[in-house]
Amino acid sequence: MALPHANPLDVINVAPLGPGLAQAVSTSLIKTDRIQLLHLVLPARHDVPQHHVADECSIHCLEGEIEVVMPGGTRHLRPGNVVVLPAGQPYSLRARSDSAVLMTLLLQDGDGGDGGGRNGAGATARE
Repeated sequence: MALPHANPLDVINVAPLGPGLAQAVSTSLIKTDRIQLLHLVLPARHDVPQHHVADECSIHCLEGEIEVVMPGGTRHLRPGNVVVLPAGQPYSLRARSDSAVLMTLLLQDGDGGDGGGRNGAGATARE
């Protein structure tokens, strides 16, 4: 069963989960025609394969430590760090520890341009 998305103007809590991180799952928090927020939970040593989204996106590390791997280099993110990827930028994610990230996708008519069947991060998100 799909989880309900938040609506515009709803307050969405993305505070660190702390001890609850190990039992948490990735979720799509809100999706409109123009934006989607994904709360991705990545276990330590989990790699998300390389892919891209059509428009710009941001990856905000909420807890843990991740690497954003791109053909031109790697960005190391710790809690509080954000990176904005240009449109069409190929990337993969590596979790160095149990981690949670907030990914913001800009959409074109409700589509992230990632091939249709996957969300922007390649991880399965409960919607």
